[in-house]
Amino acid sequence: MFRPITSALASLGLAFALPACAQPAPVATQDADPALWVVRDKDTTIYLFGTIHVLRPGLTWFDEAVKKAFDRSGTLVLEMVEPDEDTQQRVVLAKAFDPAGAPLTQKLPPDKRAAFTKAIEDNKLSLASFERMQPWFAAISLSVLPVQKLGYDARNGPEGILTRAAKAQKKQLMGLETFEGQMSIFDGLSQKAQVDLLSSTIDELPKAGETMSRMVDDWSKGNPDGLAATMNEGLKDSPEVAKALLVDRNAKWASWIAERMRTPGRVFIAVGAGHLAGPESVQKQLGKYRLKAVRVKY
Repeated sequence: MFRPITSALASLGLAFALPACAQPAPVATQDADPALWVVRDKDTTIYLFGTIHVLRPGLTWFDEAVKKAFDRSGTLVLEMVEPDEDTQQRVVLAKAFDPAGAPLTQKLPPDKRAAFTKAIEDNKLSLASFERMQPWFAAISLSVLPVQKLGYDARNGPEGILTRAAKAQKKQLMGLETFEGQMSIFDGLSQKAQVDLLSSTIDELPKAGETMSRMVDDWSKGNPDGLAATMNEGLKDSPEVAKALLVDRNAKWASWIAERMRTPGRVFIAVGAGHLAGPESVQKQLGKYRLKAVRVKY
């Protein structure tokens, strides 16, 4: 079975995966120094910044070298620029639900059905609203619940903060992927991989908060190796999921960066921290184009 998937989703930065929840009360601030890399030639500079899509309030990371690199850049590139609500609803209805298929409970292994129902009831959700979901969407919907309860929120995440800052500074804002493209990553998984993902999520819900806390700690300390270890733990049992979520996307983004290096200017790229860690990272993929990402020391 899979290890906890919540942390993998957060570190991969899938923007649709973790919606905003109620704003927690203010807390004392704590300094964070997440990792930052730079790729440059004589007339082009591209910064690579890894994010955790949802954070609790209180971490101060948008300062020092990160803020300096951002301010110097004319373009902010995210994994995805959030579309309007009508577009989101249209895509979700088209890809995340299975109106004609068997109820979701019947798709689950018999030994997972009671725990699935209990998880929904414990969170005061409607079982009927889940029965027509695709297994991958149900997994995502359930996986956000424990971290939401602990105060993690997309509004505190780097993407939202960077987007607001980019608009205030009138920077160009663009995405490497679209909302529909991100949804299609999961929708393209085999039925077995989707069901296994949901079964794993059900099993690991009690540990999601602990895993998330460990990831945020590694992110705050600028420890990509620690992030990679947790990421690999979350994905190693499914080569199909790892390929779809991580390997293929990293390769595409490295190709995009290589092409963008042909155009002069400064670009700040912010993607899920899991993409900038481990043996299949974007930085490793850049080696195919004879490009080297150098860690920014600060």
